[in-house]
Amino acid sequence: MEVKIGVQHATREIVIDSTEDAAAVEKAVADALSSGGLLTLVDSRQRRVIIPADRLTFVEIGNPSAGHVGFRS
Repeated sequence: MEVKIGVQHATREIVIDSTEDAAAVEKAVADALSSGGLLTLVDSRQRRVIIPADRLTFVEIGNPSAGHVGFRS
């Protein structure tokens, strides 16, 4: 599951490939926001991403997009 996270004062979004399903990621975000704590997600390589909930600007949860070869019109 591809998760894009916007963080205040960061020029680029954070993109991780999570092994969790969309419902689990959404629950983790909601829990972090309601508690004012930290959003902690683990990517497919078992690396942890920890972000203070008060610095989140957006979280986009979706399927990874397949890469394209060649030109698209």
